[in-house]
Amino acid sequence: MNAEPCTYVIFGATGNLSRIKLMPALYHLDVANRLPDGTRILAIGRRPWDQQIWLNEVRQMIQAKVKSAFDESVFQRFSERLYYHQGNIDQEQCYIDLAVLLSQKNQFTQNIAFYLSISPADFGAVMGFLSQNKLFDEEYGWRRVIIEKPFGYDLDSAQALQKRISNYLTEEQIYRIDHYLGKGTVQNVLVFRFANVMLEPLWNRNYIDHIQITHSEELGIESRGDYYNSAGALRDMLQSHLLQLLTLVAMEPPVSMEAEALRDEKVKVLKSIRPIPKEAVHGHAFRGQYAKGSINGEKVNGYLQEANIPANSVTETYASMKLYIDNWRWRGVPFYMRTGKRMAKAQSTISICFRHPPLQFFRGTNVNCMNPNWVLLGIQPEECIRIEMTVKEPGLEMTTRTSSLDASFRNQDEKPIDAYEDLLLDVLKGDRSLFLRFDEVEYAWRIVDPILQTWAIERDFIATYPAGSWGPEDSRLFNKGSQSWRSSLTPESK
Repeated sequence: MNAEPCTYVIFGATGNLSRIKLMPALYHLDVANRLPDGTRILAIGRRPWDQQIWLNEVRQMIQAKVKSAFDESVFQRFSERLYYHQGNIDQEQCYIDLAVLLSQKNQFTQNIAFYLSISPADFGAVMGFLSQNKLFDEEYGWRRVIIEKPFGYDLDSAQALQKRISNYLTEEQIYRIDHYLGKGTVQNVLVFRFANVMLEPLWNRNYIDHIQITHSEELGIESRGDYYNSAGALRDMLQSHLLQLLTLVAMEPPVSMEAEALRDEKVKVLKSIRPIPKEAVHGHAFRGQYAKGSINGEKVNGYLQEANIPANSVTETYASMKLYIDNWRWRGVPFYMRTGKRMAKAQSTISICFRHPPLQFFRGTNVNCMNPNWVLLGIQPEECIRIEMTVKEPGLEMTTRTSSLDASFRNQDEKPIDAYEDLLLDVLKGDRSLFLRFDEVEYAWRIVDPILQTWAIERDFIATYPAGSWGPEDSRLFNKGSQSWRSSLTPESK
C-alpha cells in the first residue's frame, strides 16, 4: 500500500502522549522521507497560542525525544506542515471554526485523520460535534479516526461507546490503536511462527506444557494517579496489550496478511478462551498492590503514598491470569499472563515451556533432564528470540548445563523504530492490520469482565508486594508444582 497525503488533526495535541510519542514519531517519519508531500498536522488545544509559540513547543518536544542529532533543516521542512487551532473541545464553536479552516483546500489536504488523544469519556461528544459539522463527510477525501485505549471501561461501556460512534462512522473508518502491536518485536512473533516451518509441528498441546506472557515495569504510576486508580493493571495492560500478544502466539495461520484475515484469526482465539465463572475467579486471577520498597537501590513510596490515591484504595498495580483456549491446538495448555508496576525488572517477554520427554533416557546418571526446553521471545528492552537446550558440559564427566541459541532482532547498526511511527504511517496507507476491530475489543472485555466484577465488590483486602520484587506470591495459579513464573530471559534466574 502507498501512503497518501493527509491532514492529521490531533485533539489533545498539547498533552503528554503528543509530547512524548506523536510529534516525535511524525518528525522521525519526515526525517525518513516517509511523510507524503502535502501532509499537514493540525493541533487542537485550549491554550491561547499563536503559530510561533506552537512551533517552539514542538521543537522542544522533538529535541527531548530525537533519536540522533537534531536536524535543523528537517525541522524547518517539518514546521511547514504544522498548524495550531485554539478551541475548547467541549464547545461547538471549536468545530465550526475547524470546519472553516479545513475547507481551505489550497492549504489542507482533504484526506483527514482525526487523532483522539483525549480522555475516553470525551470520545462520543467529540465525534458528535465532528459529525454535526459535516467533518466526517467524504465527498472530497477519506476520513479516518484514531482512538487511543481504553475503548470503554468494561463490556457494557465498550458496547455503548461502539453503538454511539457507529452512528457517525463505519468500522472501516475507525482505527483503534494498541501501540504494542506496532512494536517490531511483536510483529516478529508472526514471522517467527509462520516463516519457520520447523516450529509449526511443535506449536501445539502435544509438545508445549504452558505459555507465560509477562510485562513488568520498574516505574510506578508517576503523575497518572487519577486515571490509574480508576483503571488498574487488569484494564490498563492485560485486557489490551497482553491479550493481543496471546492471540499472536495462539492463532492459526491466516490465509493472508490482509487486515481482515489476520484479525479473523485473532478473534477466533479470543472466542475460544474458556469463560471464567465468577465463582472460579480466585482460581484464575490474582491481584496485588505495591508497597514501599527500593528500585535500583533507591527507596520509593508505596501505591497508597502516591499523589491522588485514596488511603483505602484497593486498585491493583499487579494482575495475573490463567486462561485456557478450548480448541484443537491448545486444549489443556494453560496460558499465564501477568503485569505489574514497581517490579524487579522492566521487561516484556513471551516464554514457551515445552513438555518433558516421555522417557528419561538418562535416568540413573548425573544428567539433569528436569530443566525443560524454553523458547523465549523478548519484546522489550531486550529484543531477541532465544531457544534454550540442555547440552553436555566439557570434561570427562557426563554432566549438563543449559545453553541457548540466540537470534537478535536487530543488528548493532540498526536503529529501533518507535511503534507510533509504524502505526501513524499505516493510517496514511489505510492498512488496518495492526489496529483493533470492535469484536476483538468486545471479546477481550468478555474475558476479563467476571474478574473485574468480582474484584469490584471485594473492597476489604488486597495483597501487597515490596517495590522492587517480582510481585506477590500467586503460585496457586499454577496447577503443577514444577511450574513457576519465568522471571528473566537468562536461565540462571529461573
